[in-house]
Amino acid sequence: MTRLLLATRNGKKLVEMRRILESAGISGIEVISLNDVPEYPEAPETGATFEENAHAKAIDAVKATGLPAVADDSGLEVDALNGMPGVLSARWAGSHGDDLANLNLVLNQLGDVPDERRGAAFVCSLALVVPGQEDVVVRGVWPGRIIREARGTNGFGYDPIFVPEGETRSSAELESAEKDRISHRGRALELLLPHLRALGS
Repeated sequence: MTRLLLATRNGKKLVEMRRILESAGISGIEVISLNDVPEYPEAPETGATFEENAHAKAIDAVKATGLPAVADDSGLEVDALNGMPGVLSARWAGSHGDDLANLNLVLNQLGDVPDERRGAAFVCSLALVVPGQEDVVVRGVWPGRIIREARGTNGFGYDPIFVPEGETRSSAELESAEKDRISHRGRALELLLPHLRALGS
């Protein structure tokens, strides 16, 4: 059994990754998180892109633990905000990880923006670093739009105000299995699956 470190402390991301690997029929990999390894100093996210941040996090994790590692950086890009919050999504309102404050700030910033100009996309970059192998960095994009008030409780971050293309429900109103198939993280993981399958075999 190969241990794979998902370089996050976010329990929801860990559950999501385990669920996606299981539904893809990938065995031989035990996914653990930063809560399962001795603490090490994590470099601040200073990259200009999701790819740079994800790659740096995965490299740090491998150096600190010696385990193969996957790291993600993801966020919301809003057309009317020139692609922001982008890499600043988790700390858009100032303090890191205050989902409600971040979401409300985006809603306030889009207050006067008409419905037809509320396009947005969730973006996820995943980096897989395995000692002795070439690093792999992939990107998944999930287009949609921002609605005017939060709806749904299944999800986190900006999920309650994001309606995916072709949907009437918000991301937070989708069932977990539905979301796994079509979300930005699901799309990025899809691109990583061949590499993860090789790792597990």
